[in-house]
Formats: sequence, C-alpha cells, structure tokens
Amino acid sequence: MVATIIVIGVSVVMLARFRDDADKPSLSIDDGEEIIGFSYQVVRFGDLDGWRSDETAESIPVFVRTCDTLADKRDDMPLDPTAAALPGAADGETLAGTVGDWRPACDAARHMLTQIYADPNARTSAARAFYEYYFRPVKLLNVWRRDTPKGEEEFARPDGLITAYFEPHYQASDVWTSEFSAPVYFRPDDLISVDLGKFRPELAGQRVAGRLAGNTLEPYPDHAAINEGALAGRARVLAYMRPNDLFFLQIQGSGRLLLNGRDLRVGYDGTNGHPYTAIGRVLIEEGALQREDVSMQAILAWLQDATDEEARVVREANQSYIFFRILDDLPHPDLGPIGSAGVQLTAGRSIAVDPRYTAYGTPVWVSIPGEPAARKDPVRRLLIAQDSGGAIKNAVRADIFVGSGDLAGDVAGGFNERGELFLLTPAKIVERLPAPDPS
Repeated sequence: MVATIIVIGVSVVMLARFRDDADKPSLSIDDGEEIIGFSYQVVRFGDLDGWRSDETAESIPVFVRTCDTLADKRDDMPLDPTAAALPGAADGETLAGTVGDWRPACDAARHMLTQIYADPNARTSAARAFYEYYFRPVKLLNVWRRDTPKGEEEFARPDGLITAYFEPHYQASDVWTSEFSAPVYFRPDDLISVDLGKFRPELAGQRVAGRLAGNTLEPYPDHAAINEGALAGRARVLAYMRPNDLFFLQIQGSGRLLLNGRDLRVGYDGTNGHPYTAIGRVLIEEGALQREDVSMQAILAWLQDATDEEARVVREANQSYIFFRILDDLPHPDLGPIGSAGVQLTAGRSIAVDPRYTAYGTPVWVSIPGEPAARKDPVRRLLIAQDSGGAIKNAVRADIFVGSGDLAGDVAGGFNERGELFLLTPAKIVERLPAPDPS
C-alpha cells in the first residue's frame, strides 16, 4: 500500500478523499455567528502571499483532469447550474461562468503538458505565466450577521475554516463476527436521490433522498434505524467492519479495506438523505470534550473508551448514513479516489469546496498565515477544486485532500486552521463582474 506524503510548512499534510455528491460529511466544527451570504474582491497576483514560491506546475495536470470532463459540453452551457448568483450581478452572473469561459485555459493547459522544459524552474515559471495570463484572482468573503445592542449588524470576513481529509485504511471481514459487526452496505436498489434544483431554481444545490411507498417518496431510514436492521434483506453487504471504523469511513467518504489479504478500495455511492451532524459538536454539548480539544483522534479516543451503548448513541446522533461501491476501475492507481467532480484526487493539489461558490475545476489559492508560537508555518498553495462535502458549506470553507493511510489520518485529524481562499477565475468572467461592496 502506498501513502502519499505532502509537506506543507512544518506540517505533513496527506490529501485524498472521495465523493460523488455534495453531502459528504466532515468532522469539522464551525464556530461563531450566522453566515448569511458571500461577497468577493478582485485582487492582483501580487496580493497573493507566497505566489512566487509555490511549485504551481504540479497543479497543471490536476487542472487538466477536470477540464477533460467538459469535452462534451457546449460552450454556452453554465459551468455549474447550481452556482450562486453574485451579489449585485445582473442576469444571474456567477463566478463559475460558462463552459466557453474556461475552454481557452483548458486548451492551453493541455498544450503545456506536451512541452519540454529546460529544467523544473522553467516549467514552474511557465505554469505561473499561464495562470497570470488566463486568470484573475478573486478573494472570497463570508458575509455574517450578528445581534448587537443597536440591532442586527452585517459584516464580511475573508477568513474561514480550512481542514484536511484523507483516504483511511481499515481491517474488515467478509463475515459477521462480534468484532466486525457493522455491515458496509452497497447502495440499496430502492434508494432515490432527488436534485431539487431541477424542480425549483431557488432550491439549486439542495438534494433529498428517500424510497417509494406507493406513489409517495418517503424519507429513507436514518442511521439508528439502519443499525436496527431496517436494510436487512434490502441491501447487499460489501463487508463487515468495526462500528467505530465504519463511522469514520463514512466521515471520509472513501477508504481501503484490508479484506482477506486484499486491498479493496471503496468509495461513496449515496446517502440516506438525512442531515449530517458533527458528533464533535455533540460531545462538546454533553461536556465530554472541550471545543479546543476536538480532533479526529480525540473523538476516536472517546468512542473507544466509552461503553458500546454510549458509543452507539453518539454515533447515531448523526442521522446521515453513507453507502459504498467498490472502486476497481480507477484509471490511475497511484492517485486518490474519485471526488465529486468525477476525477481522481491528487494528494496536496485537490481541495473540497462548496460548489455553490467555487465551481469544480477552479484553481484555488489557499493562504493560511500560520502560528509561529505553535510552530506552524504558513500554508500558501495552489489547489484545484475537485470535491465537496456535507460540512463544507459557505464561500470561505475548504477541506484539503492529504493522502492515504495512518500518517495521513494523523495529520488530517489535527489540521484545523483559519485561512483565506482566492479563486483564479477566467479573465473573461472577471471582466463581467459587478463591483460589490463587502463592508
């Protein structure tokens, strides 16, 4: 088994995650006041701290893989029909634009992959020049609302939560045992997923899932009901896992199961449609953990120390339940699993975003200032938006894919930072943008 290691500053970051849908959960806990919208600022490449230090050439093949998904689409099609309209924009203008807005950059990037460069520095310089020619940086801001003694106040902030995720490895069994007692289910045949945006434009990006009862779509069983056997005889079992391991596999959305000497790669294949609840938040509310102590490792330690019943109740506080499929047809075995954009993820260069604000395929400059006192170096890096997740909501919110295996898990579990996101947006789109007032 190969683990990909990405070094970012002092931290080793492993990036790798899978999702076909925007419902993928995360362990992250956002704090603070209510976010009610977004805004943006068009800036210059000179405003991107560290822009000339990153090995941007590494991102070109990652960008091209997402470009390849556009091959059969018309130029006049929206790049993402669910993208949020810009504040103050006429005719529903978005930062995603149309497929045609992206086509020139995609063609130029493919051409770059065929070129021969004198040395790595020349390749990096060419990549940097490519981005500076075809794109303009757009800084995202979350618009917040809070109550004050004088009434409600709205304000914009450029910083948001940035976390990391990985592709875990777990032991599994092909038969039920007292230790491996949690079934990993294939997607049930009766599960129906509905994109509400196809019925009402104002519901774009929202989905529900259920099953038919006569002529009525009924909610699918929740996590607790499934654990009680609601799917027995209705869904095929892929394997059996330890209950806590299955819970974290569902959090990550993909992983590798060590099953009878085989390394079986599995990935997300649907959800029961119930809302995702971060159990870290549940443990904070119950006084079991302090907010500053919450991490994947801390939550796992609590679950392992709890009684079986206590752990089950906490796991089931998250009503969401994820179904899986075997990933035996991936074109690039050395890359990560498939993300929501439909392409395999690249450790250290793929990022999960909220696609309402950041379209799949968008190059995203991540800027995290670091904490010298905590021996955390800054993280300034160009990544490509290729995934999404149920807890990855709002404009300034992202999850970095960091790789595969236990070391990746250690890093991802403790990576919880605040930083800024800059979208490299095709110049054609930027020329059409209104100038919002983010104050």
